[in-house]
Amino acid sequence: MNVVTTDVLVIGGGLAGLRVAIGARRRGHAALILSLVPPKRSHSVAAQGGMQASLANVFKGEGDNEDVHFEDTVRGSDWGADQEVARMFVHTAPKAVRELAAWGVPWSRVRAGPHEVIINDEKIVLTESEAKHGLVAQRDFGGTKKWRTCYVSDGTGHAMLYTVSDRAIAESIPVHERKEALALIHDGARCYGAVVRDLVTGELSAYLAKATCVATGGAGRLYRVTTNAVINMGQGAGLALETGIATLGNMEAVQFHPTGIFPAGILVTEGCRGDGGLLKDVDGHRFMPDYEPEKRELASRDVVSRRMEEHIRKGKGVKSRFGDHLWLDITLLGRHHIEHNLREVHEICKYFLGIDPAEKWIPVRPAQHYTMGGIRTLPTGQSPVLRGLFAAGEAACWDMHGFNRLGGNSVAETVVAGMIVGEFIGDFCDKPENKLDAPLSLAGQFLDAERAKLAQLMDGNGWEDPNRLRVEMQELMTSHVGIFRDAAHLEEAVRRLQGLIARARHVRVGTRAPGANPELVIAYRMPLILKVAACVAAGALARTESRGAHFREDHPRRDDVNWLKRTLARWPAADALLPELTYEPLDVRKMELPPGWRGYGARDYLDHPDTAARQAEVERLRAQHAGDRFALQEALMPFKHLLPEQYRGRNERVDEPLRGKVAA
Repeated sequence: MNVVTTDVLVIGGGLAGLRVAIGARRRGHAALILSLVPPKRSHSVAAQGGMQASLANVFKGEGDNEDVHFEDTVRGSDWGADQEVARMFVHTAPKAVRELAAWGVPWSRVRAGPHEVIINDEKIVLTESEAKHGLVAQRDFGGTKKWRTCYVSDGTGHAMLYTVSDRAIAESIPVHERKEALALIHDGARCYGAVVRDLVTGELSAYLAKATCVATGGAGRLYRVTTNAVINMGQGAGLALETGIATLGNMEAVQFHPTGIFPAGILVTEGCRGDGGLLKDVDGHRFMPDYEPEKRELASRDVVSRRMEEHIRKGKGVKSRFGDHLWLDITLLGRHHIEHNLREVHEICKYFLGIDPAEKWIPVRPAQHYTMGGIRTLPTGQSPVLRGLFAAGEAACWDMHGFNRLGGNSVAETVVAGMIVGEFIGDFCDKPENKLDAPLSLAGQFLDAERAKLAQLMDGNGWEDPNRLRVEMQELMTSHVGIFRDAAHLEEAVRRLQGLIARARHVRVGTRAPGANPELVIAYRMPLILKVAACVAAGALARTESRGAHFREDHPRRDDVNWLKRTLARWPAADALLPELTYEPLDVRKMELPPGWRGYGARDYLDHPDTAARQAEVERLRAQHAGDRFALQEALMPFKHLLPEQYRGRNERVDEPLRGKVAA
């Protein structure tokens, strides 16, 4: 039996996984990373637009701070977020940006003096002060009151991933590449690691650890058209589901990005619209002000995606042999801006569409982009029901995004959650009671079980084609569990997914190679992935309201009376065809920002019975602590005790300097 031991096993080599491993390693614990691909090819590299942090470094960001970022995040989530986690996040984000700068991320920088920008189709001159010259620059993104998205041209994820990966190398953290976790090793109460398959040789090994962190990214490939990489199939969520113990949270919350290039779905950054790009229809008409006169193209992503699809339904889409699409016009930004600030967009359009976006409009249509749900965790990143199992990044339901994520908050979450969860993993590993004491017999049982599954696939008499199952699932999820949802389509999706799950137990593998074998890989992934898809569809069917990216045409109102709660999904038994759904209420009485109007469309929602009383209490505290935002925040919802001690200090800004030592 091949056994590898370490203190911390991180499954996933993207930004979140790398930063978790660095945090654990700096606490003196041995950390090891498993990755399907070399880390610098992880999907984090595709993030284009930027990372939100309330630095207030630019003219249009003046007055920004953690309070404003927090309110934007909670409103963006449609009050589905864990507000304590959102506070932890917005407080730590500026520290993360500055840490990354120290490590070598070449952030775009502020230049003092006048410069021309385009806002609402008008050229405007903004003047940056000398005091801010050389600071990290920030751009506009959807759903925010201030310009706070830090960026590296439009290659932010690339710059961040390469820098953090190099830092992991400097910390001597081993990365076992082209390895895939097949199952989590656990005894029903504690997770001890994973059974891992070498994708090149086919060899199975048991990786045993004090703490295991899943950081495998999202589940975009549940859908036919997605901005996600081909490796983003929701495997991490599937691993947790297969335990029968760990739960997934809010899997029905699936975000579609407004501007995937049509028909491929490759991402065109929100930075295009943040920098002044416009959405236009078949007539060349700029239509977003007709729907959202205040925020227009920079409304929240779920809102823009729905408005685009509504406009296409009205017959205003551009016809093509692949279907209807709309236009993104960035020609008004000028060639110099496009070739310097939107270089990746320029290259994507050139190589995948054969057009020059400085001269021609870009065909776009919403594409699946982000999974707000994931493995349910506590603010520490640990599963509340399976000790020793942690999750971070898009694979986790931490839960700072609720039912809709703001642009720039995800790439920020990877490093911020990595910083915070890495420290809590260090705390976990420091405790004597969490020593690595898994019996080898337990590892042997899980190894034998996975060997038996693979042998059955290779030598069995199955008849189902796993790739056909994958295509059927993707078509079903796209057509029935997409931007617009209703009971009839969701019921059919749930019924057909049950059939696909049953069929996945009889897949065949034509290629019998024990090592590199893509057919075998998709065959053993499909049962897990279909279960994740069933959690999305079942959760969406059960939730009879509209909240954030979950939009029910037959229940268009947000219902805080019945649905201000988080969906939890658990797989009850190996032979089950559907998840077991339970719910975790959100406590309005503890919210710093009680539920209210998001700022889009009609004020049409049902108030929670505790909202009025909590709002009155909030107003009383605001009057009592007027003029001291730090005292007010502490009175409304204390959160700093949840943070690792080194991240509790205040953040400095040009207009909010630190004078002397600031108490935590």
